[in-house]
Amino acid sequence: MRVAAVQLNSTADTAANLAAADRLTRAAAADGASLIVLPEKWTAMGSDEDQAAAAQPIDGPAVSWAREIARELAVDLVAGSFLQRVPGQQKLSNTSVHVDPHGELTALYSKIHMFDVEVAGRSYRESDIEQAGEEIVLSHTADGTPLGLSVCYDLRFPELYRILAVLGARVIAIPSAFTFETTRDHWETLVRARAIENQAFVIAANQFGAHPAGQRSGGRSMIVDPWGVVLAQAPDSEGHIAAELDLGRQREIRERLPSLANRMPSAYRWPEGQPA
Repeated sequence: MRVAAVQLNSTADTAANLAAADRLTRAAAADGASLIVLPEKWTAMGSDEDQAAAAQPIDGPAVSWAREIARELAVDLVAGSFLQRVPGQQKLSNTSVHVDPHGELTALYSKIHMFDVEVAGRSYRESDIEQAGEEIVLSHTADGTPLGLSVCYDLRFPELYRILAVLGARVIAIPSAFTFETTRDHWETLVRARAIENQAFVIAANQFGAHPAGQRSGGRSMIVDPWGVVLAQAPDSEGHIAAELDLGRQREIRERLPSLANRMPSAYRWPEGQPA
């Protein structure tokens, strides 16, 4: 299986972002990728006001484009994530969409972990406008390969990825907009750790460069194999990276170093008296 991660420098201009995503998705497909992953919030980056203004329903332009291009190119497409307006829900959902080669919506995942932190003196409060998801989602590519879905800050919560592995994930997508500082210091370590501990391929598509409202993402999108080997890494620019996933080698790794099979669920109890 050949896969690709698209690295974008999204702004508040949704039309321009879609045009860039279209161009680079086509380039990734021309490179032979049958599974392509876009970054987080590829439709719009910027202030809360910018992002709220760009929010769309599930049948809006972003997902409509994703369905059309996946069908045209006959690829599985994880259309990164976009801010979704959900009927009856006050806040927005940060939603990742998996579309199959027929243009059908195969799975929707709403980002579970809100990025409410302070980095390099800047405060981020995703929960001000976004509502956390509550469901872990496993999808499947057209050839039946189990595909785990996650988004950006989820990367710091290994429980999510272990559950995806237990559910059967062999490939995990991580659309992201990791900050410049955390990309430089944490990104590669975290992506490789999630791949190694779950013996899964990881496709981590990151935003790159300066965005409106003083935001800056670190790029360095990666494709990592179950041994933690970096198969491809993006330079500091827009573009795509691609790599072949050897599912046979993955089976061999899981058989020879059976850390998933050697788990001891009966011993994993939450410490008594400690809130979960």
